[in-house]
Amino acid sequence: MSAAARRHRRRCGLAAALAATGLAVAAAGVARAADTPSPTLPAAYRDRPPEDEVVYFVLPDRFANGDPTNDRGGLAGDRLVTGFDPTSEKFYNGGDLKGLMAHLDYIQGLGATTIWLGPVFKNRPVQGPPGGESAGYHGYWITDFTQVDPHFGTNDDFRALVNAVHARGMKLYMDIVANHTADVIRYRECPTGPCRYRSKGDFPYTRKGGVGGMRINDGFLGDDDAHQTTENFARLTRDDYAYTPFIPPGDEHAKAPDWLNDPHWYHNRGESTYTGESATYGDFAGLDDLFTEQPRVIAGFIDIYGRWIDDFGIDGYRIDTAKHVNTGFWRQFIPAMLSRARAKGIPNFHIFGEVYDPDTAFLASFTRTAGYPAVLDFGFQSTVAAVVAQGGPTERLAHLFASDADYAGGADEARRLPTFLGNHDMGRFAMMVRKANPAAPDSEVLARVRLAHAMMFFLRGQPVIYYGDEQGFAGVGGDNAARQSLFASRVSAYNATPLVGTASTTAADNYNPQHPLYRAFSEMARLRRDDPALRRGDQVVRISEDGPGLFAVSRHPPSQGARPAAETVVVFNTATTLRTARIEVDIPEAPWRSEHGTCAPAVAAPGSYSITVPPLDYIICTTAKPK
Repeated sequence: MSAAARRHRRRCGLAAALAATGLAVAAAGVARAADTPSPTLPAAYRDRPPEDEVVYFVLPDRFANGDPTNDRGGLAGDRLVTGFDPTSEKFYNGGDLKGLMAHLDYIQGLGATTIWLGPVFKNRPVQGPPGGESAGYHGYWITDFTQVDPHFGTNDDFRALVNAVHARGMKLYMDIVANHTADVIRYRECPTGPCRYRSKGDFPYTRKGGVGGMRINDGFLGDDDAHQTTENFARLTRDDYAYTPFIPPGDEHAKAPDWLNDPHWYHNRGESTYTGESATYGDFAGLDDLFTEQPRVIAGFIDIYGRWIDDFGIDGYRIDTAKHVNTGFWRQFIPAMLSRARAKGIPNFHIFGEVYDPDTAFLASFTRTAGYPAVLDFGFQSTVAAVVAQGGPTERLAHLFASDADYAGGADEARRLPTFLGNHDMGRFAMMVRKANPAAPDSEVLARVRLAHAMMFFLRGQPVIYYGDEQGFAGVGGDNAARQSLFASRVSAYNATPLVGTASTTAADNYNPQHPLYRAFSEMARLRRDDPALRRGDQVVRISEDGPGLFAVSRHPPSQGARPAAETVVVFNTATTLRTARIEVDIPEAPWRSEHGTCAPAVAAPGSYSITVPPLDYIICTTAKPK
């Protein structure tokens, strides 16, 4: 038998095994049916802690078009003026807040309890060099921090959305930026840009003045924590910058609030190389890098984002580019936001930062030095991608969770970390599975995507669904290639990429509650909602292996004292063959029942429980009484 034939035979054997577990793709659809869409958790939404939430992350431009009259943002002209081109993945495609509000049933039916909304602030419509322009549809090129972008609607539309979300017992997190604004400032030394980064060593702020070229010592004393005072920054003169900044004619009042139009409040050091000091002081992809060490800038952003809490009663902030801002800024900003939220009657306001790095020690450092309550768990994303998409050892998961002690609040804080599998920057998890398994049939890709999401839902953390993953969106890469629209797309690159688990394409609307992944995620959300151990419980690793195979944990409901009265065991099988094992448990004689999959009714021996898990699948067994 040839090598190709052997590979084909193995694939066929796996496909048959997956079919036996209800995962094979068929003409009429696939996947085991979930229960009817689950409602949100019964507790009042303000009282729910972050670990109770299931988050749905959505870019408003790519979700639903509820008002075609705002597609061009009130501007007249071609796409280089309006930013609108529904045939291009780099420009506005037409989604808005009214469209999102019209589909809240769809999001809540998925089991989501919180919407994380991509930035909605007014953006510079188009940026980029001639021939390389793109639009601010993603929301990260902000010019006006006080208004909703006209492409998405109005502040009144946003208020209506927040109220509608809250009326359902759901929450809404805003995506915010404090590192930079849109690209407006230019430099005299290179007016057409880009300008290479100029370091503080080569171009210190106090480089001018003195006798014989020597710097005087009564000027600016540095921007470290010890010198972050208004008096010190008053010594910084406008010719002290590494470059000479200026505002092009016509852009003198491009930003709001108006103080943001003064180049004095920016670092003005040129393009970041994303290493060393430039990661904090350099312009991020040409965007104007704010001088966040300045007391005026700190006070300004506390006022800006405090007002969104005061005026709209939102429930949390996801903070973009957190690692590119000095930690002193966060130590003032974060307590101020939590205080504003408490004053508004929001005791569980959740703040988490984007620290784009899989190193758990580095991630955890932001909870210790910068005061972040949580950070996006890039360590989890990287590990699950290695274990499930690439077939790596499940022991990597055990190593990941052993690092939970590094966070400021230890394991308790780790339960509040938003966990995710893919996003609008790095790409979708289904794409990662396809790249790692190019010969895999759709049934196997579907199974791996489903298994990874089960890890996200049932291991510690706050699960985040990236919009469209529940409809089998895959894409071929990150950034623009991972930002398909749920409404019928006219982007040829999107429409040419097959979806997972369906014969549909992005050329049609994709709000299908019968998609196998939508149904699977809905079931996972219900299981998580109904078992407090899966939301707030501790997590004890029971099995991990040095290759593809089993990973098992025990989770106990919170506040049970020294001896748990109930236990939930979750076992994942990343291998392509059925696996059996015995695992240690804490409840020696209680009857067991199945929450998902097939579970033994009792222990095989005191403290030893037998489990069998199909390929690329999972089981959940518990001693807790059914709800």
